Amino acid sequence: MHPTESPPDPTGYYHRGATPAFAYGGDQRFSYCLYLPDRPADAPPMKLVVPVHGTERGNARYRDAFAGFAETHGCAVLAPLFPAGIDDPEDLHNYKFIAYHGIRFDRVLLGMVDEVAARYPVDGSRFLLHGFSGGGQFTHRFCYLHPDRLAAASIGAPGRITRLDDTQPWWLGTDGFTEHFGTAIDHDALRRVAVQMVVGDRDTDTWEINNPGGANWMDGVEKTGNTRIERLRTLQADFEKHGITVRFDLVPGVAHNGMGVLDAVRGFFSDVLTGAVSAP
Repeated sequence: MHPTESPPDPTGYYHRGATPAFAYGGDQRFSYCLYLPDRPADAPPMKLVVPVHGTERGNARYRDAFAGFAETHGCAVLAPLFPAGIDDPEDLHNYKFIAYHGIRFDRVLLGMVDEVAARYPVDGSRFLLHGFSGGGQFTHRFCYLHPDRLAAASIGAPGRITRLDDTQPWWLGTDGFTEHFGTAIDHDALRRVAVQMVVGDRDTDTWEINNPGGANWMDGVEKTGNTRIERLRTLQADFEKHGITVRFDLVPGVAHNGMGVLDAVRGFFSDVLTGAVSAP
């Protein structure tokens, strides 16, 4: 620091760029970290990108992976952490299915978004949501509940899908959705969300997703496809059957690797933010 320069504000310093993890005020079992680029004081509120971690819970890695994107596009990044082992120390899957032991993970995320929008110059009204693997499971189910809050949804390599099919029980399909969540799926609003489905063309391992008897298994999963690629193609067909436009990116040379598909995700989000792609 030059001798004539003022030292950084010791509090404000941690509220820009890559922030510390903050406990969510609505339920301090959950937390989030942010990336906040420097912006002129008179700049409009920033758009918001929300990457949701997979089973590994590496939320800060996803935040960091979107930092350059945030600087380029002048948007904020919110990366939530939904810890494993809530109530059941062996549980790994809680947030993926939205409702778990009285927790509504969709509402937790919306509470985080609203908290951040109240604290920083961030527009949380309609945000861009991405999730890979377990995060991809969360993302497409969140779409069914809150399409009105999404400008875009990027669904990455979910191991288990919920089909838009009222003949299949929740969570294989959407029969009983209203009873579970107290609201019906708004298909018209879903059609207004820009949707990407993304998976690596080498994402063919099945050891984790074909586990009959596991806590995250329902008989009938196997009928949606053997690999994550096949299951995502099944979900694509369901979306398109309902008139929902899908951009499907099959990323060459990538196996089950969330970082490996992010160039495609950032490209999609860039197109959404610049108006190059939009929902009908």
